Amino acid sequence: MKHRSYLFGWMGTAFIAMAMILTACAETAHVIKDNSVNMARYKTYAWVQKTAPKDAKPNHEKELVEQNIRNAVSEQLQKRGYAETATEPELFVSTDMLVEKNNEKRTDAVFSDPQYRNYYNPRTGRMVTFYFPSQLVGYDDYSVTVKKGTVTLTFIDAKTDKAVWQGWASKRLESSMMDSDEIFQDVRSIFNKFDGN
Repeated sequence: MKHRSYLFGWMGTAFIAMAMILTACAETAHVIKDNSVNMARYKTYAWVQKTAPKDAKPNHEKELVEQNIRNAVSEQLQKRGYAETATEPELFVSTDMLVEKNNEKRTDAVFSDPQYRNYYNPRTGRMVTFYFPSQLVGYDDYSVTVKKGTVTLTFIDAKTDKAVWQGWASKRLESSMMDSDEIFQDVRSIFNKFDGN
């Protein structure tokens, strides 16, 4: 019984640790909106046309990321009854993807090396080995450079040219750009805070 209790205690600790790691890696979504505007009155949208400088070199990776963001946003908007149109849209939708480097502070526990000590037992006539496990001796503070990706969505009233709703989500990246799964997760987390009112 004691063995089973120990096993469940260990598994519970491992589960909590894993949950904390996943939470730390999860995206954080935020929303700001014009409270005087009822988003439910809009039914159609179009994409803001972005213009690149004439001397800008093609960036195919960035183009794919932009297209994945648009696909994810269109999916969420259409689920909520919005229709994309090329003529007289009520909303313009703008997207942005920013990847930046940040310094992240970390702290690691420092342990001593385990030790083995021998002594002679004159009563038994044998050498006996004692094991001394490693012990906590302090903490090591350091910083690492991490990449953080932020997806931003902005909805603009087509008649007034004023932004009426904006949402963004950020997460730590393991590569130079977000992959399609990460993009869809971030866009979904933003729209989870979109109430349409």
